[in-house]
Amino acid sequence: MSNIKVLLEGFAFLEAPRWRDGKLWFSDFYDHRVLAMDPGGQTEIICEVPQQPSGLGWLPDGRLLVVSMIDRRVLRLEPEGLVEHADLSDLATFHCNDMVVDDQGRAYVGNFGSDLAAGGMPEPATLILVAPDGDSRVVAEDLLFPNGSVITPDGRTLIVGESFGARMTAFDIAPDGSLSNRRLWAQLEAAIPDGCCIDAEGALWVASPPTREVLRVREGGETTDRISTDQMAIACMLGGDDRRTLYVLTAPSVEGPECEATRSARIESLEVGVPGAGLP
Repeated sequence: MSNIKVLLEGFAFLEAPRWRDGKLWFSDFYDHRVLAMDPGGQTEIICEVPQQPSGLGWLPDGRLLVVSMIDRRVLRLEPEGLVEHADLSDLATFHCNDMVVDDQGRAYVGNFGSDLAAGGMPEPATLILVAPDGDSRVVAEDLLFPNGSVITPDGRTLIVGESFGARMTAFDIAPDGSLSNRRLWAQLEAAIPDGCCIDAEGALWVASPPTREVLRVREGGETTDRISTDQMAIACMLGGDDRRTLYVLTAPSVEGPECEATRSARIESLEVGVPGAGLP
């Protein structure tokens, strides 16, 4: 496996990498922007999200969905600009964060659970399902900071990282999008899950910010690979023409003032043996 290399730097804080239409899409929290990078390293601003963007996904017709964190909404990008797709303020217990959108346009959105930045204690959080028409409901409760999520290639299983539980938790997805059969998919050893992606063998690449690494984990908890990073590894995505490029978003800190002052967030990458699969 090749060494990880820096592709681009100079961002504030990057999250939610997605591979689509030959580009890497991602959010910059503290610059309040969604951007896309082509294979040559050129970036374009897709939209600006004043209340901090996070999770990204697409409706079946190609319209972009973006989590607006602080006001707890999912926004939809129309030709005239962003509009409200769903207001989650009555369902999310604090700021919304990551999201995975299935091939029917149903979005699963996590949230912080409590105001940790203000010294609040970690509280169980909900996972919210947003239908393609914007109708929303809670489909899972008592999650310890639900974060990065994936959907398996057959569309039948959702796996969500519980950051404060140091585990990946799986659910069966019903035809109406409901979740059932909650189970432990993998307990992580010496790692805290953030953004993640799934490969064609069903293993997950999981970013672990405090341990500064991305790790490849199989169901049951076996870790097959660990890749160290100089900074916190925030999220990762398999992309490129053959889906074998592992893009890793890194940052020196998660604190807004430091991130804005240093602008040291990076996009890094390395080549891996098993291509990406599933969603996102």
